[in-house]
Amino acid sequence: MVTRTISASALGLALLAAVPISAAAQQPAAQAYGAPAVSYTEMADLLIGSPLVLDATIASAVRIKGAEAANVPPGFMRFYIEADVTALIRGPGAIPPRVGYVLDARVGPDGRAPKYRKARVILFARPVPGDATQIQLTGPDSQQAWSPELDSLTRRISRELVAPDAPPVVTGIGNAFHVTGSLPGEGETQVFLTTQDNRPVSLSILRRPGEQPRWAVALSEIVDDAAGPPQRDTLLWYRLACGLPRALPARSTQALEPADAEIAQADYRFVLQQLGPCVRGPAAY
Repeated sequence: MVTRTISASALGLALLAAVPISAAAQQPAAQAYGAPAVSYTEMADLLIGSPLVLDATIASAVRIKGAEAANVPPGFMRFYIEADVTALIRGPGAIPPRVGYVLDARVGPDGRAPKYRKARVILFARPVPGDATQIQLTGPDSQQAWSPELDSLTRRISRELVAPDAPPVVTGIGNAFHVTGSLPGEGETQVFLTTQDNRPVSLSILRRPGEQPRWAVALSEIVDDAAGPPQRDTLLWYRLACGLPRALPARSTQALEPADAEIAQADYRFVLQQLGPCVRGPAAY
């Protein structure tokens, strides 16, 4: 750790831009001892909420004490960090070669202050109005220890988010329909989703006697017979697994006969089961 003087103006801006301490108390920030690997879901959450993503190396870390750290909870320390930017992974434009920010970090396992100097990190942040050299971390886990796997995942999701064909944000369920086939156990269910930008998204579930149900997602008005489920840990999977409600709302099936509405609900539950849970927790990357 480097001991040095922080200018009052820089510290003032950084403290104003600090992540609220209540959030830090609920979920500790990533530490120099090595942050746990994160799931695709957590990384997508961070990227969507962070207009600025930096690959950086910490140049100095000064502990903040006294009145400026009065609201730090037990077991945490507050630091003013300066980091040299290696690469701009995501952002609206140019970034200064060195940035400063405030970090509330959990005390190390031995009760000592964590050592940050020369640590390579990925920062998820937003710019601070009025000072391009200061950034604000967007959450308590917005400083992540760099690793090749984390760097690769961060860049992949960043590309997915800005791709011309990026799937829309799912906001809810529209109407659902079920058509019974000519054979017992045969039928097709269609579920139309609502999206943030009103782009069409629909789910189709096809059942045939003696076969495993098949389902697909369509991102246009036309349902492609060759379409299938989204690959796990992709942006489309994330939009569905984390955006869909746990059951079809009653209004979505109100035009159906009770038996058809029950089948539509079962088919929708099948889709949720196939997608798997929207897990926000450590994953093995």
